[in-house]
Amino acid sequence: MEFQVIIPAAGQGKRMKAGKNKQFIELHEIPIIIHTLRVFEKHSNCTGIILVINEAEQVDFLNLIEKYQISKLKQFVLGGQERQHSVYNGLKAIKDGELVLVHDGARPFITHESINNLVLKAMETGASTLAVPVKDTIKKVEGGIVTETVERSTLWSIQTPQAFQLSLIMNAHNRAMKEGYLGTDDASLLERVGQPVSIVVGDYTNIKITTPEDLFIAEAILTKKDI
Repeated sequence: MEFQVIIPAAGQGKRMKAGKNKQFIELHEIPIIIHTLRVFEKHSNCTGIILVINEAEQVDFLNLIEKYQISKLKQFVLGGQERQHSVYNGLKAIKDGELVLVHDGARPFITHESINNLVLKAMETGASTLAVPVKDTIKKVEGGIVTETVERSTLWSIQTPQAFQLSLIMNAHNRAMKEGYLGTDDASLLERVGQPVSIVVGDYTNIKITTPEDLFIAEAILTKKDI
């Protein structure tokens, strides 16, 4: 099943404390965003990439796209105030197709196998997201005091990509914008309108690079892949 992918890359990643967009940080001398884009560039069923960026960084992204020969980029789209608005801008740029994926630019270790499993489930149910079971004990805390230990067996850590039938996710975004609702991810917009979102088991190495500590983990993952 063919699909298009929206990749939000406009955030400034303040938690990284790098003084620049974390997408430009290099892992093994290649920018994070290029590692991510290459996964979809090489996927035979990916027909197009929509890259959501900050307007001030358009030339920098364009230079990278040309240098690393990313041919499936359909267009740049300017980001919005929040990630949800950025994805919405990306959705409005898609003119055809039935299936769309949304993937974080700072998750460079997504695999073709996980993408394939995700797409198959979205074809079946309309909406799916990668996720992994939570490993740690989770507690609710108020005022520095534990108030509850949450049952871990029902908890999953959500990843991207998330995959949707285009009409479903577009309708959910339109409704969220109309009603002023801001969700934590795209799947949550479908959840609130009663559309089931299926879980597809992902991979613990599909990390989102957010803090300086994540760079050490990312380097280790890359080194293992190269062995």
